[in-house]
Amino acid sequence: MSTGYKIEEQDELHYVTFNGDAGRACAEQRRMAIWKNLLLFFLLSVVLTSCTGGITPTDKPCFTQFTYQGDDAVYRENPLAADAFYSPILQGCYPDPSIARKGDDYYLVCSSFAFYPGVPIFHSNDLVNWEQTGHVLSRPSQLKLENAGMSKGVYAPHIIYNPHNDTFYMITTHIGGGLGNMVVKTKDPAGEWSDPIKQNFDGIDPSLFFDDDGKGYIIHNDAPDKALYEGHRVIKIWDYDTKTDQVSGIPQVIVNGGIDITKNPIWIEAPHIYKKGEWYYLMCAEGGTGDEHSEVIFRSSSVKGPYIPAENNPILTQRHLPDDRPNKVVWAGHADLITTPEGKYYGVFLASRPNKANRINTGRETYILPVDWSDEFPVFEGGLEPLTPKLKVPAGVKNKTDSGKFFPNGNFIFEDNFKTRRLDKRWFALRDTYEKFASVTKNGLQISPFDRNIKTEQAPSMLCYRQQHNAFSASTSLYYKPASEKDLAGMVCYQKETFNYVLGITKYEDGYYVVLKRTANGESTIVASDKIEPIAQALKLQIKAEGDDYYFNYAVRNNDYINLGGKMSGDILSTNVAGGFIGCVIGLYATSGNDE
Repeated sequence: MSTGYKIEEQDELHYVTFNGDAGRACAEQRRMAIWKNLLLFFLLSVVLTSCTGGITPTDKPCFTQFTYQGDDAVYRENPLAADAFYSPILQGCYPDPSIARKGDDYYLVCSSFAFYPGVPIFHSNDLVNWEQTGHVLSRPSQLKLENAGMSKGVYAPHIIYNPHNDTFYMITTHIGGGLGNMVVKTKDPAGEWSDPIKQNFDGIDPSLFFDDDGKGYIIHNDAPDKALYEGHRVIKIWDYDTKTDQVSGIPQVIVNGGIDITKNPIWIEAPHIYKKGEWYYLMCAEGGTGDEHSEVIFRSSSVKGPYIPAENNPILTQRHLPDDRPNKVVWAGHADLITTPEGKYYGVFLASRPNKANRINTGRETYILPVDWSDEFPVFEGGLEPLTPKLKVPAGVKNKTDSGKFFPNGNFIFEDNFKTRRLDKRWFALRDTYEKFASVTKNGLQISPFDRNIKTEQAPSMLCYRQQHNAFSASTSLYYKPASEKDLAGMVCYQKETFNYVLGITKYEDGYYVVLKRTANGESTIVASDKIEPIAQALKLQIKAEGDDYYFNYAVRNNDYINLGGKMSGDILSTNVAGGFIGCVIGLYATSGNDE
């Protein structure tokens, strides 16, 4: 019996041919070993090309972790006792809050502008511990943000429960996409909401009211027939048919200008109607959503007025307080009221915490206060005094915001190692769904870069997280080797397409560089760059802020962080400088359309 063998070559792979039974058995074992090796090689190749350092220049960026840590002095200096909780209850850009209740369940929504998905929705049973259940607008049929500026999109949502048909409604203004003022509804606020029902009226900030007899009304801000001064607006009311989900009849003006038209009040908006006893109460924001922001109230014996303002207006504002007060909170207003099953009133509203340079980088946040309605008109308890960072929990309630289940506040750490297929609900994209560019592999978050960058009003390939503190650090680990100067991946501090910082890795003719780019009013400059050698390990990137001072750092081969560019001003990341209505967001970003 021959045991000889010969080696044949075919398609660059070596196959072994044996003669005889023993030879055939041996050959079979060798073939199995070869295929096992080939399979192992293939699997290793997938791992390497999906998310490790030894990748080729055409591979996609992969982020293996993200850590955000807040360190605001106000929380260090004001630790919580067992019977206290922090306000704001939602830190970062969660503006224009609205709240509804069914039984023991409270639901809260906020504006989302050009963020996708839109209108985050939170649930609580006690007004202290809030859990994000999802987003109201999560489908392309509900949200059309293509080419929308950062302060366009979804404005001032209002959520309300109608007990007459056991239905939750959300009405909002969607600027862009042809949707305008629109209604969506559901039986389950934590589940799917309907497609938008477009409303046939102009203006902004609509809200719904359902009277004791089940009849519905829509109230909203609109332009007057003839403006008397800059910022002159009116509040209108319509009949609303719950069968057709449309307004009917002719609108009626119920507030002209504000609480006193002779004083030229500006930007009466965000109207809500409540009924208490035989009276109808109309609460609105007034003064613009800046330094003069306030909340005012009117009442009438008829839902359509006439509405008479309270003598003690405003019922909530911070505009009259000394500028040098400690732990300053500004811009308070745009509120909504809710009553507990026990009959106690609370109000949610927006306000902002400026940094030491008096700039707003965290955006408009969601606050809460108890409301005293023992007299004819409601008043926010402490709403005319300097807002304090912590409040007493309601009787019988335990603060669980540090448990991991509920939305955290104070100084906290958010960590994501991208180990689950479904991303945390705090992540979002801009103008379009992140599923189009981001995928979670077994090695981390992989981004397939778009050939556009963040300076356009198109959707960038960027996953975003809100800046929630004036002092914070955010870091990530990135595996990537760009192929050319058109390729870049890294981290972003982003206020809008024309105001942002980019810290990332790209490739020039002579090698790989970590670069820091600053864009202010649409003009970009490379602030600093460092050449680095190709590495097999992750490139670590870090952004730190200490009030108005931002620092952009990187590290290679597990070494200490190296600062790039020195101390940078956070002015361009503030609402004060960039304008608009959002706060700064932190992005994990990649592009194949880099222009610097």
